[in-house]
Amino acid sequence: MAELSNTVAKRAARNRWLLLTPALIILIFAASGPLLITLFYSFLTPGDYGGVVWDFSTDAWFGVLMQRDIFDDTLGWSDAHLSIFWRSLKLSILTTLACLFFGFPTAYFIATRPKKQREFWMLLIIIPFWTNLLIRTFAILELIRNEGTMNSILIALGIIDEPIQMLFTEFSIILGMVYVYLPLMVLPIYASLERLDFRLVEAGYDLYATRFHVLRRVILPLVKPGVIAGSILVLVPSLGAYVTPRVMGGGNQLMIGNLIELQFGQGRNWPLGAALSITLLAIVMVALLAYVRAAGNEEVKHG
Repeated sequence: MAELSNTVAKRAARNRWLLLTPALIILIFAASGPLLITLFYSFLTPGDYGGVVWDFSTDAWFGVLMQRDIFDDTLGWSDAHLSIFWRSLKLSILTTLACLFFGFPTAYFIATRPKKQREFWMLLIIIPFWTNLLIRTFAILELIRNEGTMNSILIALGIIDEPIQMLFTEFSIILGMVYVYLPLMVLPIYASLERLDFRLVEAGYDLYATRFHVLRRVILPLVKPGVIAGSILVLVPSLGAYVTPRVMGGGNQLMIGNLIELQFGQGRNWPLGAALSITLLAIVMVALLAYVRAAGNEEVKHG
């Protein structure tokens, strides 16, 4: 009997591995493979007209944060790269906070509607995903450009005399990214709120707690995993955003994604672009690890 059980167990394990084989092949060749190539390229020498020269070099990694003076070849901080890294981090955090500010009330409103109405409101949240990202970005551009809808309305109402320059600024980039990524904040928070026992909220009011205290002491602790998940879902793509900063920033407000594209394109420095890509990946991984740790601590706390 023992030998039969072992045979059955081995056969079941072999079948599981066989079923996993297609997924493993896809992960190796479609995900891990390109990342390994990018990492390998980051240790090579840039070619004169793009591409790489097969000579080992760590100059690309030095170039991520450092630069050499063109006159005396001294090494110093790369102010341009540091500025872009700081801008990317700042705009991503502000975008995440703005999405949380607008997304939490939206998710709460939907979660407190009758069940028959929730599907309609969720449909309105999901509809933007049915449209191409570039089209949505140009829609926002049309709203805030100097001759756009917003400035035209303000001038018609007599509030302003001349158009307000909103386009090609950090504000326009944040606005564009909030519009694009807001559903990614609403969905996980709504999923947490939908499972919330609202009798706890009623109990808080029965104990004469104010709305603010009920929100801070009852609702937020229970939906914290959804808030963390939504924040990560917004922060991660915001850090690597390319289309929205390129269109809304007009090339004047570069972010990490734009800098990477610039190195692979006009800069013709593929190793530096690869090193910047791996650096961005590392930043994203740190954010994901922080989320996993926070979510794990939350489960232990409430488990």
